Amino acid sequence: TEPLVGFEQAATEVPRLLSRQTIPNAGYYSGAAEEWVVGPVYYDGTQWVGTFLGLEPAHAWAVRVVVVYAYALTVIAWVWVGYRVYRRHYRVADWTPRDDVIDRLRSHYWGLFGLVVVLLLLTTVLFGPALAPTTNQVDNIDPYSYEIQYWDAETERVATTTVGTANGQSGSTGSENVGPMSYDDFGRFHPFGTLPGGQDLFTFLMYGARLSLVIGLVSVGLSTAIAASLAMISAYYKGRVDLGLVLLSDSIMALPALLVIIMLSVLLGGTWLANVYDGGLLLAVVFVATGWPGLWRAIRGPTFQTTEREWVDAARGFGHRPTTIMRKHVLPYVAGYLLVYGSMSLGGIIIGIAGLSSLGLGVNPPTPEWGRAIGAGQPYIGTPSWHISIIPGILVTVIVIGFNALGDGIRDAIDPQSDTGAADTGGVERGGGA
Repeated sequence: TEPLVGFEQAATEVPRLLSRQTIPNAGYYSGAAEEWVVGPVYYDGTQWVGTFLGLEPAHAWAVRVVVVYAYALTVIAWVWVGYRVYRRHYRVADWTPRDDVIDRLRSHYWGLFGLVVVLLLLTTVLFGPALAPTTNQVDNIDPYSYEIQYWDAETERVATTTVGTANGQSGSTGSENVGPMSYDDFGRFHPFGTLPGGQDLFTFLMYGARLSLVIGLVSVGLSTAIAASLAMISAYYKGRVDLGLVLLSDSIMALPALLVIIMLSVLLGGTWLANVYDGGLLLAVVFVATGWPGLWRAIRGPTFQTTEREWVDAARGFGHRPTTIMRKHVLPYVAGYLLVYGSMSLGGIIIGIAGLSSLGLGVNPPTPEWGRAIGAGQPYIGTPSWHISIIPGILVTVIVIGFNALGDGIRDAIDPQSDTGAADTGGVERGGGA
């Protein structure tokens, strides 16, 4: 085991292309080292120490951002080219229905806009630590355990202080402000400005995006699993089983959703759920409890239509078990609808998480979450520190629109008649009561 532990430690110390070690942006201004004149050009010899190639922190950070997104774009292009090569040279079938779906999605500009937004979000989630100017541990969790060096203009010397002390003197509180694309008094660059406590807002949002997406995916995944299972059970057995599920879903949907979510968050706030993933599991459970009836209602119609098809009757005649019939002969035909409605629900869950966090009922502080930034900046919207609430609010809005646009694109790609109002073709393609 000792060689394995040594190998892991060595691997963590190896600089990576996209790491902050390879392209550092944290450094300090060293003052005027020397002055000289070459012809008509005057050089003051000022420089930055600790940054990539001695660049300003803003320029070094921009280089790392460009490298990260170039890397992500290369990976996406490689996957797309690989799929085209497989489709053209290695796949046995010359054509599958999936080809038409992809081709229709490629010409659906609104859906492509949503796809671009979602891919940018995924890139942010995967490479957030590399994109951020600093780390969440240093800037937000334990700032007083880390030190930085900066140029003291009064003494004209390089001084040292803790990150927590620097944050305390760099907060955006209206009268005092460190806005977007600016430096604080300690030479630290802030792409989105700072929070009232002096933390870097860009770093806060990068780490908060990962938490929001994980909670949203868990919520949608569990809600989809529950909705799909209950939809197939109600469509297969019908009668009293379906009636009972209708009454249960109607009862839940009749309640004010926001009040139910707030009530469950308060009631379960003292349980062990609130301590898992900084309260993320609790939020996921709350959104699952209130979200599955809507998804169940959305796919109930297509599931009923599918169970009336000839191949389902044939499977019954051959004596297949109900679970086998649902899994092999019903689920594949409603999976597309689950993907569409799930992607649309994800945006609403993200904005719900932000809303709860802004009310102080979401993720446990000091864990970054977009709603906490919005709530912290509300008193300063009319001041020079408007960026604290406005920037994360715009990002949440764009992401919600992006998920809805992607859902629209997938729906129209799967069912090209869904937005034309054409007559029913007799199959399950229209989705029935969805």
